[in-house]
Amino acid sequence: MIKNKQKGFALVLSLVLLLVMSLMGGGLVVIASSDHEGNNSSDHYQQAFYVAETALMQAEKSLIDKMMGPVDSSGVRQRAQRYIPRNGDINNDGVADDDAPEQTPCYRSFRNLSREASFQVVEQLQDQSFYDLIAPIFSEEKKGALTSIDVADKREDAFEKEEEFIQKFRYEFFSVNSGTSVFKGSGMSLKKTSTTSQKKGTAYKIYGCGMMGNANNPQILVPLEKIIILAH
Repeated sequence: MIKNKQKGFALVLSLVLLLVMSLMGGGLVVIASSDHEGNNSSDHYQQAFYVAETALMQAEKSLIDKMMGPVDSSGVRQRAQRYIPRNGDINNDGVADDDAPEQTPCYRSFRNLSREASFQVVEQLQDQSFYDLIAPIFSEEKKGALTSIDVADKREDAFEKEEEFIQKFRYEFFSVNSGTSVFKGSGMSLKKTSTTSQKKGTAYKIYGCGMMGNANNPQILVPLEKIIILAH
């Protein structure tokens, strides 16, 4: 009787073990997929952060060009065109700079800004392609410099994938004149009487965003801000 009761036990045990292993395998697939998506999301966010830093640098460069004079094709600054940018001022081209900023997702991401209609900015540059700034990196000349057919094919594929990835990112910046500010200028000198002096300058708050996807409805948006003081 005991032997009869044990018939089929091995089959049941095998089915149970198969079910357990299937569940474990499915769980591992889900975990691996989640890790992969998490890594991609982290990479996208990190790239958007770098693009936001680029937006701040572009905003700072624009202010310097206005205050110091733009640089011509020969690399010489046109100092005759220099002026101190003010919020909503008329620039040297006779065109009014931006007044109230556009209510873009980038602008709305800064909670500390005034939402009044009287709030004005020096400049607002929207929906700019990050790829356009670094396009020379992906030039045919750079790709043509690759050696070894096998290696070149692999690198060219990597170039194309990276190029496609970078084209997904946009940036925006705007700047605000915050008034005069005192800053300290420091340096080294052999004279014992040399001291650190205080000078007056103009303070600007600059805001930049790095975005992935459509600038009007970005998938990822990273806002950054900084304060700079430019000497008169």
